[in-house]
Parts: sequence; structure tokens; C-alpha cells
Amino acid sequence: MDARPKMIYLPDTMVNWPWPRTVNPHYEDVKAEVDASFRDFKALSPELQEAFDKCDAALLQALTYPNIPREHLRIACDLMNLFYVVDEYTDIANEAVTKEMADIVLDALHNPHKIRPEGECILGEIARQFWARAIQSASLSSQCHFLETFSEYINSVVVEAHDREKGRRRSLDDYLKLRRKTVGAKPVFPILEMGIDLPDEVFYHPVIVDLSDCITELIIIDNDMISYNKERAVGNEAHNLISTIMFDLGLDIGGAMAWAAHYHTEVEKRFFDGLAKVPSWGPSVDVLVKEYLDGTAMWARGHHSWGYETQR
Repeated sequence: MDARPKMIYLPDTMVNWPWPRTVNPHYEDVKAEVDASFRDFKALSPELQEAFDKCDAALLQALTYPNIPREHLRIACDLMNLFYVVDEYTDIANEAVTKEMADIVLDALHNPHKIRPEGECILGEIARQFWARAIQSASLSSQCHFLETFSEYINSVVVEAHDREKGRRRSLDDYLKLRRKTVGAKPVFPILEMGIDLPDEVFYHPVIVDLSDCITELIIIDNDMISYNKERAVGNEAHNLISTIMFDLGLDIGGAMAWAAHYHTEVEKRFFDGLAKVPSWGPSVDVLVKEYLDGTAMWARGHHSWGYETQR
């Protein structure tokens, strides 16, 4: 008999988050355009395409980037589609095949004007078209930051494939170290920089880095809470925070959700405390820093909202 609970209660983790739900006004227009463009790749089977359509990735981007211009929202949607296909392809691949896919994507990003080889995995062309469009309007600093963070993300996906192939279950600390990369949060933040020139001394400042880390952590907690039941159903629960808490701390599902919610509150406090420690780089830079940090905070809110609004 299956003793697992038939109903799972999800804590309202964002009830005290001061950034309100907002939707980018270009959502509907960009969604129609990017959805049609993505279907042209024929990257998914009819069944997976139907599941993808239910996700409404464009809504996720419109919620997480409510204030960026139309062109940058289109770029953000293209990036999210790339993330989705990477996940779908690598979730069922072994380490060697995943490494091949990662190398193809990285090569396409570093050579966006190079024609992809005939017969290559479609991931290469999806990545190439995304980045060829992005570099037309993205600031140089945002391009550098994206390539660095995306490389870290996709290389971590290879590590995840290794764990899956070997049947490895990580401890909670080790899981979080890897999940902070595989969740793909860091590569989405440079989208916020595309229209500004955020200096490296700001982007890599310890306070700014810690604030970005806090948002990444909140995204992990909320994503893994909401997706736990789905991942359990398809047998992919080893790479999920809730199942890892249960495995490592010996808690049941209710206890694991409560632990995660408490941790969420702690991370929120760390973020608020960190905002008070942001140094000044002068009025012209400070306004960019505030825009960037508000954008990351909106990512946490928008991602949480999307998790309850999508049909994924």
C-alpha cells in the first residue's frame, strides 16, 4: 500500500515579499511571436510540445521581467526555450551524451555566426539563433556575464547526469551546491543588464554576489516545493530539494516542506539585511544597481507566481 499522502500542502513562502506580481505589457505580443518561432525548430515530439505549451514559458518571462523592453523580453523567452529543451534532452541522457550536448550549445554561443553542422542536435541551432539575436542589443558587460554564468550552468547539468547515471544521492549541503548551478538562475540575471552597463566591480562585489545568491536560493526552494510531486511521479525526485531533505534529515513530506519554508524565511532575511549593506558607487551607478537588484527580486516573485499559474 502506498503510504504517501494524497494531498501535499504548500506553504505560502512569498506572503511577506514586498515586490508585487506584475506582468510585462509586451507579454501577449511576444508570446505569439516566440511560440511560432520555437515550433519551427521541431525540437519536441507532439506530446512534449503539448506539455511545453501548457508551461507558458512566455508568461514566466513576462512575470519575472515586467519592466524590460520588448526586444529584451523576446530574448528572455528565447533563453527560456533553450533551457526547456536542454532539460528535456538531458534529463533522459547519460553523462557522455549530455557532455556532447553541452559542448554543442557552448560552441554555438561562442560562434553565433557559424553555420551549424548538418545532422547536429537541434540544441546547437536553438542556442545559436538565441545568442545571435541577443548580442545585437545586449551591453558588452551583460554578454560577458551571461557566457560565464551559462557555462557554469550547463557544465553542472553534465554533473547532474553523472549523478543520475551512477544513482548518486547527495547530502543536503552537496545537493544545494550543485542545485545552485543546475537551477539556471544565474544566467537569467544578465538579461536585466542588457540595457545598462553594470561594471564588473559591481557585478562581482561580495554584497551583490550574496544578494544574487539569495534570490537563487529562493528560486530553488519555491521551484522544488512546487515541482516535487511532478518529479516524484516521473521518478526524477533525486534532484529535488524536498526529497533530499527527507532523505538526508529523515523527515516526512510535511516536515520537509516546513523545513524548506523556514529556510526560505531565513534567506529572505539575509536578502533584506544585504540590501542595507550595498555600497555606493556614485549616483549614476547606484541607480543602475537598484534597477538590477529590484529586477532580481522581481524574479523571485514572478517565478513563484508562475509556479501556481502555469499548467506544467
